[in-house]
Amino acid sequence: MRKSLALQTEMAEELGACVFDVTLDCEDGAPIGGEKDHAQMVTALANQVQIAAKGRATSLAPRVAVRVHPVDHPSFEQDIDIIVGGAASALCHVMIPKVETVADVNRAMHWIDQAASRAGRAQPLPLHVLIESPAAVQRAFEIAAHPRVQSLSFGLMDFVSSHGGAIPASAMRVHSEPGSAELDQFTHPLVIRAKLEIASACHAYGKVPAHCVVTEFSDLAAIQAAATRASRALGYTRMWSIHPSQIRPILEAFAPKIDEIELASNIMQAALQADWAPISFAGKLHDRASYRYFWHVLERAHQTGRPLPDEVQAYFLA
Repeated sequence: MRKSLALQTEMAEELGACVFDVTLDCEDGAPIGGEKDHAQMVTALANQVQIAAKGRATSLAPRVAVRVHPVDHPSFEQDIDIIVGGAASALCHVMIPKVETVADVNRAMHWIDQAASRAGRAQPLPLHVLIESPAAVQRAFEIAAHPRVQSLSFGLMDFVSSHGGAIPASAMRVHSEPGSAELDQFTHPLVIRAKLEIASACHAYGKVPAHCVVTEFSDLAAIQAAATRASRALGYTRMWSIHPSQIRPILEAFAPKIDEIELASNIMQAALQADWAPISFAGKLHDRASYRYFWHVLERAHQTGRPLPDEVQAYFLA
């Protein structure tokens, strides 16, 4: 956790944007019997990051979140009371794992809002949820429609495990070797269906779809291939890493290419000069529908720390 937090600060200073969140984990990170101590440690870390940021001469706020235990776990309420109650102002969101229904979201929201209010936080904390079972996938659109839900993430390993052996273990991996006969997380039909449902639900309601992890953290070819397929083929706009070494390959895959940024910059500047009327650019018609697309390209470039032309930076990201 400390390495990830240090890397977030380092890369924010390098790229001029906070390009990834750090989620401090209580669900899988806390040892059994040590949940309270772990929650207290997470609270202290989140507050330390906020204090350190205030002491630096930068306008880039850190983005630190926490993944608590599921709503039906005995430690859920304790996590909320300790972490949200003790570090509400230091958190950018709270991640709720193993969400099955909208009722789970409402229960989490109730406890989080109470703790945040006691801590003096004025703005509601956004909720990120993990979809990790076939039943949750079926309800993905209902869950994404919840006004407090900001993002849906796919929990690959729990999803595969929830099928009682009907999906092979290979579906939890990524085969970087072409031509492999085993079904992996990008070729098993049930896994692909779940990923597409979650991405579609998010886009239907303006939420952020976050792709699952790649457990082969030392295989940079696998993480690069997975991130590229998630962003280019499946409609995901963010992706989880489980090791700091995975962050730069993920950012590289999710960032627009140089030629895409150049095209978007040129079209948007031409559109601005035409007061957003339709234009002809390189022999092609562009209007407000394509302007919206290229605006998002520039947004993604900024969010992934890619340089933009000065005039674009000044106008579109002011």
